[in-house]
Amino acid sequence: MLVAEAELCDLDALDQTLTEGLGPLTEARDIRAFTVATLGDVLRQGNATLQAAFAKAPRDARSYVRAQTWLTDIVVTAALQVAQLNLHKNGTPTKGQRMAVMAVGGYGRAEMAPQSDVDLLFLTPHKVTGWAESVIESTLYILWDLKLKIGHSTRTVEDCLRLGREDYTIRTALLETRYLTGNAVLARGLTSRLWKDLFANTQSDFVEAKLAERSERHRKQGGQRYMLEPNVKEGKGGLRDLQTLYWIAKYIHGVQKAAELVGLGFFTEGEYRKFRDAETFLWAVRCHLHHLNGRAVDTLSFDMQPDVAERMGYTDHGGRRAVEHFMQAYFRHATHVGELTRIFLTALEARHVKRAPDLLRLLRRRRKVKPGFRVDLNRINLEDPQAFLADPLNLLRIFEEALRTGLLIHPDAMRLIAANLHRIDADLRETPEAKRIFMDLMLKHGNPERALRRMNELGVLGAFIPEFESIVAMMQFNVYHHYTVDEHIIQCISTLAQIERKELIEELPLSSKILDAGINRKVLFVALLLHDIGKGRPEDHSILGAQIARRVAPRLGLTAEESETVEWLVRHHLLMSDVAQKRDIGDPRTIRDFAKAVKTRKRLDLLTVLTVCDIRGVGPGTWNNWKAMLLRQLHAGTADALEGGAEALNRSHRENEAKRALRDALADWPRAELRAETARHYGPYWQGLMTETHVVFANLLRGISDSEIRIDLHLDDARDATRACFALADHPGIFSRLSGALALVGANIVDARTYTSKDGYATAEFWIQDADGRPYEAARQPRLRKMIERTFAGEVVATQALKDRDKVKKRERGFRVPTKIVFDNDGSDIYTIIEVDTRDRPGLLYDLTRTLAANNVYIASAVIATYGVQVVDSFYVKDMFGLKLHTKSRQEALEKKLHAAIEAGVQRAELA
Repeated sequence: MLVAEAELCDLDALDQTLTEGLGPLTEARDIRAFTVATLGDVLRQGNATLQAAFAKAPRDARSYVRAQTWLTDIVVTAALQVAQLNLHKNGTPTKGQRMAVMAVGGYGRAEMAPQSDVDLLFLTPHKVTGWAESVIESTLYILWDLKLKIGHSTRTVEDCLRLGREDYTIRTALLETRYLTGNAVLARGLTSRLWKDLFANTQSDFVEAKLAERSERHRKQGGQRYMLEPNVKEGKGGLRDLQTLYWIAKYIHGVQKAAELVGLGFFTEGEYRKFRDAETFLWAVRCHLHHLNGRAVDTLSFDMQPDVAERMGYTDHGGRRAVEHFMQAYFRHATHVGELTRIFLTALEARHVKRAPDLLRLLRRRRKVKPGFRVDLNRINLEDPQAFLADPLNLLRIFEEALRTGLLIHPDAMRLIAANLHRIDADLRETPEAKRIFMDLMLKHGNPERALRRMNELGVLGAFIPEFESIVAMMQFNVYHHYTVDEHIIQCISTLAQIERKELIEELPLSSKILDAGINRKVLFVALLLHDIGKGRPEDHSILGAQIARRVAPRLGLTAEESETVEWLVRHHLLMSDVAQKRDIGDPRTIRDFAKAVKTRKRLDLLTVLTVCDIRGVGPGTWNNWKAMLLRQLHAGTADALEGGAEALNRSHRENEAKRALRDALADWPRAELRAETARHYGPYWQGLMTETHVVFANLLRGISDSEIRIDLHLDDARDATRACFALADHPGIFSRLSGALALVGANIVDARTYTSKDGYATAEFWIQDADGRPYEAARQPRLRKMIERTFAGEVVATQALKDRDKVKKRERGFRVPTKIVFDNDGSDIYTIIEVDTRDRPGLLYDLTRTLAANNVYIASAVIATYGVQVVDSFYVKDMFGLKLHTKSRQEALEKKLHAAIEAGVQRAELA
């Protein structure tokens, strides 16, 4: 017991206090007030004692929920007693005035979290009498005054039976009735009638209803066990799933506790321990959530996770935060809940209580299974478990057979596999047949994710590749990644399989084309399997992953050359994504350096497909047309450089080509005007923009005056972004003022570049999206245009106007994003690149560009890459003399001022 009952409430003292205090009172109002005050003290002191004890034993949730239930029982029965004996005295109640009070639902199950509802059934033999109605009403008013969340109903036994037949939610609540006080004979009568007249002979219907309810609940919660903000109560792998198993077992077999499932043959002792451990862990999490929020919150949101982890005693170690260790434990328990559910439901099918899945498929012709296997209830099972275990290779063969036939694996077989993982040892891993089976699972059947996910859940993947075990259920504590590391890898492999099945030709034309042209599939699948295997340790996961790949790839049967390519891909799996999203790929130097890194067209193609799968595998909404366009552009430019050499990237060659294209596009312009337009811009303008943008600027600049600001807005669905072009007389700080105006209308800048013409005009091209990563549609463009005009007219000062909008969301405050500022003078021939890696917020870009402008730094372009709450802003800059920022002292001074601007902005945002 977490705390002795006497420490929670001295029952004799409570009885004496109520008796003595209520004795002299005659007015109902006074009686109720005294009762509420007394019971309020009991609740406050009891809850404080409980909370203090729970803080000392933060994982002993079983004792906590029992003690919380006992404390609630005391208060509820005392309130009823006062209502009966003091507020509505009735010395000789008639037979019709009998009443029993029952706890139902979770309260009936004696499982109360700190903020759980108190569900009560007031049971009467016939229609409720006036006296009974008054007693119930007064009891409820006392409980409501105590701020308890009461769910209540007043019914006869016949009402309960009728409503239970009509509504499975009510039937489930009735399944968990627990007598509290009142007429015990009436309560026993309800229990007897429920089992005899309602539950009997309806087991199959109840099971199907509960499983349908479970499926719908999972769908509403996202249908995914590894949602990074799981609902502890309702989510997949949560408490409700365990409760559903218990309800079904109780309905069918009358069990009073989950431990009885062992004796009934549903679980082994070891499996019941997993059930108990998962249930205890989940209850602890739920109770801590309730304490932290002061209300019934069951979603383990990002802002709550670090606090719950700390309360449960997790610490930072091994290069990972306490919250990541905590969430890994959470997801492993959620996986166990899934395993137990499968085992339990299959046992029900075997007993013909639950209908077997996909009965229609049984009627179709089905591929025969190989010797040693049989089909039970449309699932692959084992003919002879001992013969199966005699050859450890069968622990892999069964997954191959499942993919070959399209059948699921029977939970009895899964249970046997999970209990014999020790047979997958070093000798087995080196067996050529084991390597063949594993590689065929990925390469041969078209849906490798199905086998890999089941192997992972059963521990086979971690046993066959021991290096994989450490990333199983590993959470990455950031908003960017939607899945645990192992599930992310499986999602990536699933994307690759979809491309191979030609399901993504329209969405991913380049990757589809690369695969069609022929590529080493073995290298690509193994590289995806291993690309994040180094995560969770202090070292750079790409370097550590490459070292692991050097050992694992040959073990999987890859040649020395293939293994070397896999190692290179794992080491550089972030390179293409980083270059595309953090660098100006219109700069020839960017392409030249990237081409030098990849060296061959074969590696370029492999890395492109791997990068696409990696980004798509992060989670829904991460991949978009903007990223697709960047990667296609980088691939095309690099392919040209690899095949055409230096000439393909020659600056003067590209400038001449751009001018020729503009002359063709503006063929109707007078020759003199066209000649003036092609002469008014410097080289970078021609090399950094597309012809269609050159056309836009030519028209904006045509006849412009020094007092004008001209704007062109164009929604580009192909890029999932809106292009905003501005032309105006050049002056310092233009980039910053445009950034501020765009931030004020909620626009996110993903790419921006400014150029100054020889005759003193600024041309700025910004690519913007809304907060959801979508283009800024036409309906919102007039407001954007107006805000820019007002900002440049001085009517709006962005520094002041942004104060109220520059906020960090509460749920995102737990994320740590250290600021890192890097100066790079080698990444561009003519600019210094300043890369600022920090926490994102609405006013960040404005703060940074304002600081640069104030220090006489000219911003030629900015590339913005956002990863959840983290952002990397890369600025291509020169000093006021048009030179790179070479001196160390200048760089250090500027870095200090950028840090100060970021810190001031963070403090402002957290106070907002």
